[in-house]
Amino acid sequence: MSEVFILQNQDGYFLSKQKEWVDGRDASVLYRSAHRDEALNQMVEVNSKDYTQRIHILDCELSEKRQPMLDPDTLPEPIVAPAAEQDQGQQEAP
Repeated sequence: MSEVFILQNQDGYFLSKQKEWVDGRDASVLYRSAHRDEALNQMVEVNSKDYTQRIHILDCELSEKRQPMLDPDTLPEPIVAPAAEQDQGQQEAP
């Protein structure tokens, strides 16, 4: 198996490819790099936009489907959309 590097913040959330913090339950959307120096550059870039973040680099094995394997017991609470956004989504549905 191969190894990749992913970014995790102080709250346990992971950086996605869209540079948003996600809970990691969908590993296909996670930012990953095969090289630690690229992950470090990404960490500096994200941290420069929000200096309150405490980000660290995790090395992670890849599954057979080439997705990062995260321990389900260490995942943070799922991110839930605010009630206002949920109400808008229900109103817009035909």
